[in-house]
Amino acid sequence: MAQYYNEVSRTFNEYLLIPGLTTKECTPNNVSLKAPLVKYRKGETPALELNIPFVSAIMQSVSDHNLAIALARNGGLSFIFGSQPIDSQADMVRRVKKFKAGFVVSDSNLTPENTLADVIALKRKTGHSTVGITDDGTPNGVLMGVVTSRDYRVSRDNPDKPVKEFMTPFSELIVGELGISLNEANDIIWDNKLNSLPIIDGNQKLQYFVFRKDYDDHKDNPNEISDINKKLMVGAGINTRDYKERVPTLLEAGADVLCIDSSDGFSEWQGETLQYIKKTYGDDVKVGAGNVVDKEGFRYLVEAGADFVKVGIGGGSICITRETKGIGRGQATALIEVAEARDEYFRETGIYIPISSDGGIVHDYHMVLALAMGADFLMMGRYFARFDESPTRKLKVGNNYVKEYWGEGSNRARNWQRYDMGGSENLKFEEGVDSYVPYAGKLKDNLDITLGKIKSTMCSCGVLDIKELQENGKITLVSSTSIVEGGAHDVILKDQS
Repeated sequence: MAQYYNEVSRTFNEYLLIPGLTTKECTPNNVSLKAPLVKYRKGETPALELNIPFVSAIMQSVSDHNLAIALARNGGLSFIFGSQPIDSQADMVRRVKKFKAGFVVSDSNLTPENTLADVIALKRKTGHSTVGITDDGTPNGVLMGVVTSRDYRVSRDNPDKPVKEFMTPFSELIVGELGISLNEANDIIWDNKLNSLPIIDGNQKLQYFVFRKDYDDHKDNPNEISDINKKLMVGAGINTRDYKERVPTLLEAGADVLCIDSSDGFSEWQGETLQYIKKTYGDDVKVGAGNVVDKEGFRYLVEAGADFVKVGIGGGSICITRETKGIGRGQATALIEVAEARDEYFRETGIYIPISSDGGIVHDYHMVLALAMGADFLMMGRYFARFDESPTRKLKVGNNYVKEYWGEGSNRARNWQRYDMGGSENLKFEEGVDSYVPYAGKLKDNLDITLGKIKSTMCSCGVLDIKELQENGKITLVSSTSIVEGGAHDVILKDQS
């Protein structure tokens, strides 16, 4: 006879937080959102920590190098999606590791032989008005000149006009030498009234641009997470098929942490992958695993060597695993049980295994609930897919701007390895959908608002950090009618009258 769980499988929507005593110390400025990313022993400091408890999902429509840079600069971490060729994933990792705050690798480049039509097309594609002109049209070719919108007039100039005839040539450029500090670069920009400063190496090869418009942004990034070499931290997703080839390439590229990407992590494939990585590379290589929804799955992955464990099956906004296979568990219930298993394991061994809540987040207050229920950090897809920095297209649908968002189990992603159970390719079916999410603008602007809400809520709970929230937070179940009571009701809203 099958084993039955009598407890109802619950979601975050079914809970609320009860206020605690808000002392005079409980102000948002005093709240710390630091969180451990990987396992550590009692009394020790984790090898890797987050300054905010957010990581981005291992998805094509979410986590590329651009989002990874933006999130790391704001205290979180991205796991570059693994459903792509090994070399291209490693290249994305390198782009993050090469990024220097204020020093931007040029992604708008042409040769002197290109035309004005090419400049206009490139500007339309990237949205950037500054184009680096190099001998081979690559970001690190020999710098021959620069083109900005001030160098041509679309209405009067011939589209076939060669770039070399209207670019500002290298001989007339003010440049900075590689190794210059950001403060020195900004001084040159301000002293010479420039909009941008190309940075070149000793062979005149373009390395970076420093832009005047980014000056304010560079001044204040207190949450930025970086490695011992002051390079931004980045993670990468792997699977249980080509890990013997993918892992060494990602490590060579500079990945700080890996994570096995699978809809169901309670499998011998994940166990073997973890054991191989730990045996081959030792404990210096950090790798997370998942996803699981109960104590048994958690213990299996931890004993195989997981440095953190992801919790959640079927709760993502684009995931239809529960619908197609009847597999999963309410995210709140799953998280509560795995957190209890994590605490039990800590008491037994003195080793703390961080857990990540993956899926089920709809509202910002769900984030605080997830943390209070035991999550050390949250993995989110839909939340980050809405921003400028995500890799998908921004479109206008009706009167609204949206961004594309698709699941790794959709036909579009075709990431069947994430759902692989060793069967024939003919047995693969969709476990994710192709969709849109409302466009929300820049990551930093939205993240600041979200983090402000989280800190304010924690103050109302009378706590100043996540561990305190987990130990002293008070949570209550709510009825369907109390959910209705919690919103605007029994009034006529002005914008609807």
